[in-house]
Amino acid sequence: MHAIQKLKAVLRVMTGISETELDFFCQNLTSRNFVKGDFLCREGQVENYIFFIISGATRNYFSKDGKEFTVGFHFDNEFVTAYYSLLTRQPSPFSIEAVEPVEAILIPEQFLNEFYENSRSGDRIGRLLAQAQYIRRIEREMELMSLTAEERYIRLLEKNPKLIQSFSIKHLSSYLGIQPESLSRIRKQYVRN
Repeated sequence: MHAIQKLKAVLRVMTGISETELDFFCQNLTSRNFVKGDFLCREGQVENYIFFIISGATRNYFSKDGKEFTVGFHFDNEFVTAYYSLLTRQPSPFSIEAVEPVEAILIPEQFLNEFYENSRSGDRIGRLLAQAQYIRRIEREMELMSLTAEERYIRLLEKNPKLIQSFSIKHLSSYLGIQPESLSRIRKQYVRN
């Protein structure tokens, strides 16, 4: 399926947008390929896009005292952005890095705001994107607060089995809030069971 067609399919389901508005929305978008290690947004940079991932995977992380803290992963058919920076026009507190080759559609912030103002479906798209970001964040916080490291690992595998192949133990353990050695132990136990 062509990249724009994948985005259209997701937006149809997500918003019920009319074909006319959908065509107008999509005619202003571009696609871009990122190689592993490229940044969609760097910490300290003002975010100018929402990215729709056609294929590939990204991780969101920030650095403190020379250590990286992974706060999220995004996969095919998901939207990713440094949302705080996009909304506030302030430098992003985290980076978004391609951890495998990524094909993405870029939705420019300026165009998105114009679309919100001039389209019946624009506000709905904006609200639903914001809700999805909020829900994802709350689910992540609840998992960190209420599940054991083993339970978080199993839930992550159930949601994204692709993780095993795509991400290093360092990145996975950071996301789970544990040391790499603990993740290795959990993985061995999981394989045995």
